Amino acid sequence: MSMGFGGEEFTDATTIRGRDYPALRQFCVILENRVGSLNTLMRQLERHDLRIIALSMVDNVDVAIARIMLNNVERGRELFELGAFTFFETDLVGVELPDEPQPFVAVCSALLQAEVDVNYMYPLMYRRGGRSAVAIHVDDVDTAIAILRDLGHTLLTEGDLTDDDEHFS
Repeated sequence: MSMGFGGEEFTDATTIRGRDYPALRQFCVILENRVGSLNTLMRQLERHDLRIIALSMVDNVDVAIARIMLNNVERGRELFELGAFTFFETDLVGVELPDEPQPFVAVCSALLQAEVDVNYMYPLMYRRGGRSAVAIHVDDVDTAIAILRDLGHTLLTEGDLTDDDEHFS
């Protein structure tokens, strides 16, 4: 615990998240929308032995946003800061797709049941026990985690991303 203004106690936010927190950290890196900027970013990450677990691009005329998940969040953050990249971070829910005929429907139905809005979703280059996984940006991470867990879905932690058994790249 730390002391804030007025003597109020608060928990330092850096101590709340751990590698076993059931959400994944996504970096959103803002790039100039020009030839070679994504290549420069990828070279920087892979040169420092960071494994890209997921990548999604959103672009417009002037800038592009690379949504990236890495196997080592702390090293990634340090690299972005030292490399003077403009970036921000956000939490996503990582969930293994269930072994059933309609795995996406099962996950989306669970979130609908809890009235959790899905903003976007993309696949992870992660596989454990033959199961694929997705990262989901939702409007309420804690509620999404609770409902998915209650309905028996397997959630991923940042620690899980370091020990998949069939990494694709």
